[in-house]
Amino acid sequence: MSKEFLLTAAWLFPAWDTEPLREGALLIQGTQIVEIGPAGELKSKYPFVPTEDLGQALIFPGLVNAHTHASMTIFRGLADDLPLMTWLQEYIFPVESHLKAEWVYWGAKLAVAEMLRSGVTCFCDMYLFEPWVIRVVEETGVRAALGEGLFDFPSPGYGPLEAGLALTEDLLKGYEKHPRINIIVCPHAVYTCSPETLKKVWEIAERHDALVHIHLSETKEEVKQCLERYGRRPVAHLRELGLLNENLHVAHAVELTEEEIELLAERKVSVAHCPESNLKLGSGVARVPEMVAAGVRVTLGTDGPASNNDLDLLSEMRTAALIQKGLRRDPTVLPAQEVFRMATEEGAKALGFPRCGRLEPGFEADLAVLDLLRPDLTPIHDPLSLLVYSARAGAVSGVMVAGRWLLREGQILTFDEAETRERVLAVAREIQDLVKSRS
Repeated sequence: MSKEFLLTAAWLFPAWDTEPLREGALLIQGTQIVEIGPAGELKSKYPFVPTEDLGQALIFPGLVNAHTHASMTIFRGLADDLPLMTWLQEYIFPVESHLKAEWVYWGAKLAVAEMLRSGVTCFCDMYLFEPWVIRVVEETGVRAALGEGLFDFPSPGYGPLEAGLALTEDLLKGYEKHPRINIIVCPHAVYTCSPETLKKVWEIAERHDALVHIHLSETKEEVKQCLERYGRRPVAHLRELGLLNENLHVAHAVELTEEEIELLAERKVSVAHCPESNLKLGSGVARVPEMVAAGVRVTLGTDGPASNNDLDLLSEMRTAALIQKGLRRDPTVLPAQEVFRMATEEGAKALGFPRCGRLEPGFEADLAVLDLLRPDLTPIHDPLSLLVYSARAGAVSGVMVAGRWLLREGQILTFDEAETRERVLAVAREIQDLVKSRS
């Protein structure tokens, strides 16, 4: 019989569109939530079910980081204060040409540690040597949508493009029924993938009914380059290639016209909004309120830890809300409820996990626990406001995925966090030597 237990806390916030429960409880059986309600009622109804009382804490749905390059923790702080194309072409791509599977493995493991501490239970990753990121996800117990980054030029992870396409198809077949892993197809961008590459990618995705994830309309320079090469903007470019539909998940979407927003909504394309990375790289600010109003599914991501420079989705929620309010001089724009929806339910649906992102009967027991004994989280007038505007990474004391504790009382249970940090420090020394040899 599956393990069954009651989880109680001072506060339970089941979902973005529900009222918080004071002294709330969840009945969990195996990987799923069976029932929620007031703690007193559930304890009386199930007197013989073991209870875990978290005390002065807030239980909330696990957050979904809808776009990142997790292993780039190893490049954190390597090249700051540079435009996107300069950052990519003069720093990141040259160093990545020497990338090793071992670097990716330890970088991803450090990323998981960091994300757990900001309440992330699920993430979307596009990077190189992705089988090693998959290994990390299997070992650590998190949930993820994962894909090998595909380019026209050779990759240190797989070599020529054809090998990358074959690897992607092998992964799609090998992980078809994995309960926590969705393999996705990841062409990097319209400026690194030719129309022929994009068509090949889409054929693979269609064969396996897989999600396609791509960077799109991130900067004015990208739009200009696409116009010069193909005579059309990136969104129109994908439309002409027949690639705009509900299986497309795009990152950034900063440079969009009204017509493009309407088209994304019409074709049911989802968008990963990455406000802090866009700000840091000077890319601009996505028109999130317009996208939401048009009916686009907008999710929230951190982007990679080399361009953000963290994986704190709690902080990302606050930034997403504040930047729109400031730009528009309107404090009612993009309220906390909408931002929390982006970071939970919308992200889960976009990544192919429709039974995540809410704490309700029949949903997966993916949740996080906020420590309410901290001075910066006192008092509690509104749990939702506390999550979006006050909480930061480090305030999360517990994380559960599929009914299993991964972080409990501030301690990671599924891997050695100290060893991971030491391994990444060793990788960083190798990278520094490489950078010095190039200069």
